[in-house]
Amino acid sequence: FLNGSRTAKFNYGYSSFKGKRASMEDFYETRISEVDGQMVAFFGVFDGHGGVRTAEYLKNNLFKNLSSHPDFIRDTKTAIVEAFRQTDADYLHEEKAHQKDAGSTASTAVLLGDRLLVANVGDSRVVACRAGSAIPLSIDHKPDRSDERQRIEEAGGFILWAGTWRVGGVLAVSRAFGDRLLKPYVVAEPEIQEEEIGGVEFIIVASDGLWNVLSNKVRLFCSYGVLL
Repeated sequence: FLNGSRTAKFNYGYSSFKGKRASMEDFYETRISEVDGQMVAFFGVFDGHGGVRTAEYLKNNLFKNLSSHPDFIRDTKTAIVEAFRQTDADYLHEEKAHQKDAGSTASTAVLLGDRLLVANVGDSRVVACRAGSAIPLSIDHKPDRSDERQRIEEAGGFILWAGTWRVGGVLAVSRAFGDRLLKPYVVAEPEIQEEEIGGVEFIIVASDGLWNVLSNKVRLFCSYGVLL
């Protein structure tokens, strides 16, 4: 993997299994490719709800759209925002014929030279291990987050308690791809965090199925240098 003028190496792995649901609605994507002469690594977890369509669409199209953005290398953050918006719009256009609504979260990490850019939509999460400590690189998009509640209400929506806080009493995340019946309250606008890779031992990108159990306590694994 070319990191500026240096050659660097890294390892990655992935795991996916179905829980108690009748079908698997989650997808992941890993991709290493050359973009405008630079090596780029893409990693993403897509947690679907209401079916597999949205998560599978993101697996097949999100990184493709991002890497083909004309300003990806020059202005990566802007490219991420615009690629996320365009991917959501393209998906919603294709979904017009479907009666049943579907959606998906997306937690992504892009390694570009010595830069690590994390873009998050929804309640999947990215956590880094640095010097034996767990460092959150994303913040969950939950309807009861004060800024998310304000955004939803200013757009004319509402949240209700139905076992957990839900947008319109339906969806337990406040940002997602798809979910056309809940637009414009549920948006695919990513929050982006950039980190220098120096000192980062590893990162974990995972759906809420993991974080509901560990709740960022990967620090216990970091202290022993063990990846799950």
